[in-house]
Amino acid sequence: MRLVIARCSVDYTGRLNAHLPLATRLLVHKGDGSLLVHSDGGSYKPLNWMSPPCTLTVEEPDAESATAGVREHWRVTHAKTGDALLVRIYEVLHDSAHELGVDPGLQKDGVEADLQRLLAEQVDVIGDGLTLVRREFPTAIGPVDLLLRNPSGGTIAVEVKRRGDIDGVEQLTRYLDLLNRDPHLAPVAGVFAAQEIKPQAKVLAGDRGIRCVTLDYEGMKGTESGAPRLF
Repeated sequence: MRLVIARCSVDYTGRLNAHLPLATRLLVHKGDGSLLVHSDGGSYKPLNWMSPPCTLTVEEPDAESATAGVREHWRVTHAKTGDALLVRIYEVLHDSAHELGVDPGLQKDGVEADLQRLLAEQVDVIGDGLTLVRREFPTAIGPVDLLLRNPSGGTIAVEVKRRGDIDGVEQLTRYLDLLNRDPHLAPVAGVFAAQEIKPQAKVLAGDRGIRCVTLDYEGMKGTESGAPRLF
């Protein structure tokens, strides 16, 4: 990644035309070829940019531009649309390049996979005496998040969501209809578990005989794997 702070003007031509007059800006040229033009305001959003696939070429300014004080032209052209971003560099205040390597990607905390994992380790949140049969229990229409064994007989299918809505209840209803046809599993009860469950989903779940459980994610993290943690 190359970071350049420069006094520059910018012109975009293509599906639309846009002009940024001469000012001091941050130019970010990334390894994927994209170029972003930032000011000192506007939070994360660039003033203008060119997304990949695109190529950047550095050109000598023509006589007229050179007379006006332009040191070089950056021309970024999109490979598919032909749109072009022309940056006229008047003065470079900072120029550095950094090799960032392969980014591991954003790791979100509290996604459905995290909830499912924690709930599989703490099935007592659903009810006393329950045991885990399997996570992602396979069916012909997709995997059930958790399948639990009830000590009093039968099994429990659990659908886990961050935010529970009507679609999640409908999804669990389809699983229950299929699972209850298997004599080795029946009777199969349903539990709809989420950090937040919408009122309409609760009403529908109650009508379908499905129990709703609201999950305390922060509390569950504090006792992950049954062992209290300081962090």
